[in-house]
Amino acid sequence: MFVDEATIWAKAGDGGNGCVSFRREKYVPKGGPDGGEGGKGGEVYFEAVEGKNTLLDFVGRHHWRAKNGKHGLGKNMYGADGEDLVVPVPMGTLIYDTDLNLLLADLTKVGMKVQICRAGKGGKGNKSFATSTNQAPRNAEPGKPGQERNLRLELKLIADVGLVGMPNAGKSTLLSRCSAARPKIAEYPFTTLEPVLGIVELSDYRRFVMADIPGLIEGASKGAGLGHEFLRHIERTAIIVHILDVMPTDDSDPVDNYHAIRKELAQHSETLAGKEEIIVANKIDLDPDGSRVKDLQDRLSQDIVPISAATGQGIKELSELLWRKIRGQEQDE
Repeated sequence: MFVDEATIWAKAGDGGNGCVSFRREKYVPKGGPDGGEGGKGGEVYFEAVEGKNTLLDFVGRHHWRAKNGKHGLGKNMYGADGEDLVVPVPMGTLIYDTDLNLLLADLTKVGMKVQICRAGKGGKGNKSFATSTNQAPRNAEPGKPGQERNLRLELKLIADVGLVGMPNAGKSTLLSRCSAARPKIAEYPFTTLEPVLGIVELSDYRRFVMADIPGLIEGASKGAGLGHEFLRHIERTAIIVHILDVMPTDDSDPVDNYHAIRKELAQHSETLAGKEEIIVANKIDLDPDGSRVKDLQDRLSQDIVPISAATGQGIKELSELLWRKIRGQEQDE
């Protein structure tokens, strides 16, 4: 089950109360105060970890709380600190404070760890209040409450390449050809209902991450089809691969389909629309003389990479091209 949004409440641990206590020992009259301090509460951290690509852990669990600090004790014994709560999340998770409408963290790399809620401090025991004029204080501090927040978590998958296109354009077939990912593939539209990641392996230990995004149709930004709710998952990609079906089963025009998808990308985000794009003409096994690919290239006035995801034709060349583009962008940065 793919979950990319969650709303939760998180609270750091409260500090333990200070202790009011007096030394009681045989042959030691008027031993004086010996109340210890309370322990500090646990902090709340969020950490990006490997092996997670969904916020499923937050479904049905909306309250996340760190441990409270222990109360102070007599004989100058300090209370134990509360255990920190470290919440594991997928790489690419954004954490918002919903009350402040504020972005608190963007965990873009594995190992990134941020403190979201501060722990409460422990209260002082009565020993801390002893002075030359008040040698037997009978007061202590209560522990401070831990910070609490209402949070919204949003996941934006991090991939080097994002696949976009109309339903049944062949995105899932291409991903399965390039990687070990096995998305659902069928002859009906909207087979892919959630983003799927795959690692494309090349020679000499080269690799990059490719994301298959559910198919778009015209009007997706207004909720048609599956809507455009998954488009945020390619906002972080380096390159968009726009797949066109050279022979659509619905007899639509591939050029019109291209412009329709470009319009939806622009309506979703200027940043997304401005990303580098590679246009791929798929199903060239159905176009043996290459006339349809040539027509596309002439009408779009752009370079087009011809492939057949079904037969594997052109897949290796496309993968190498994508690798060079990705490396080129990394070197420019």
